[in-house]
Amino acid sequence: MTHLAGPTLAGALVAALLLIIAVQRRPGGASDVLAVRGADISFTLQEEAAGTTLSDGLRHLPLEHILAAHGGNYVRLRVWVNPPAGYSDEQAVLTLARRAKNAGLKILLAPQYSDFWADPHAQEPPEAWRGEDLATMKKTIREYTRDLVAKLAAQGTPINMIQIGNEITNGILWPVGSVRDGTTKEWSNLAALVNSAIDGAREGAPRGHLPVVLHIDSGGDIGRSRYFFDSLLHAGVTSFDVIGLSYYPFWNGSLSDLRANLAVLAARYHRKILITETAYPWTMSGAKAGDWVTSARQLPDAQSLPATPAGQEQYFRQLRQILRDVPDHRGLGFLDWEPGWLTVPPKPGELPPAANLAMFDQHGVALPSIDAFAR
Repeated sequence: MTHLAGPTLAGALVAALLLIIAVQRRPGGASDVLAVRGADISFTLQEEAAGTTLSDGLRHLPLEHILAAHGGNYVRLRVWVNPPAGYSDEQAVLTLARRAKNAGLKILLAPQYSDFWADPHAQEPPEAWRGEDLATMKKTIREYTRDLVAKLAAQGTPINMIQIGNEITNGILWPVGSVRDGTTKEWSNLAALVNSAIDGAREGAPRGHLPVVLHIDSGGDIGRSRYFFDSLLHAGVTSFDVIGLSYYPFWNGSLSDLRANLAVLAARYHRKILITETAYPWTMSGAKAGDWVTSARQLPDAQSLPATPAGQEQYFRQLRQILRDVPDHRGLGFLDWEPGWLTVPPKPGELPPAANLAMFDQHGVALPSIDAFAR
């Protein structure tokens, strides 16, 4: 039988190689690991000041350590220029960045270029910047971004990515950077501001290439997404690396809508795609007027993904698979929106509207969806 030893050995090697390839290709294999698995944790200091404690099993731990223990590798930190007392200012970002680094997490910085919430419906410039013309505003946004990035690096927490503005679908720093009318001049002004912010970010970065995310709110909307990126590219913004999308099913459509949009964006723009914000409800019990989700009718996939702990867990499983399936491996990953946001008002005097979207129950106990961050 010794004459069979050569072919048998070769066959065994081929079989082993095929097994390795199969493992790498199947869900959970090395080639399927999402590069970004994390969460926006910007409310953390406020929640802790309000007495909120979070537990992972029987252990009470800071949120960033719970994320890291379950495979998370990124946090997203928003920052406002001069917000109401206690909200996400520069000092809060510096503090959370130190904590994130100590937990072994990378940082996506998200300056909103406003004193408070910025989104497609509100992009008010900081009070200190109001009245500036385009030339002055370009200088201001460049220097502000540069200095912010440099301060984070100086304390030993250099950022790993930066998001220029927040949900900038209709522009930033209104009225100078508004594109609500869609004129060529408006897009040119927005491009000038975005390019200045990108330049400032990379000037402040201590080493290498700092990846840039441009973030809009249209995760399930192909037409809206194409219009924005076609227009901005045509206006001269080309030095960004990542398309960032908010995707909340109750606002942005079904998972099949998301899948279709990601396929189009990947093929059209040849950039990585990050779900920069997402969340899914784990309960409707106790939902009140003013909450973002109060009824299963708001959930396009409610039949297969009910508002239960198991349904929330399955939502993230399906989201991860959709990202793994993006053509040419352009699905970068996802960031859950504020998994520990349970009690803090979004604005002083308001009630929190999203406790049923957290990854912890009303007692601060981790839900099964916390494993969404696993490799």
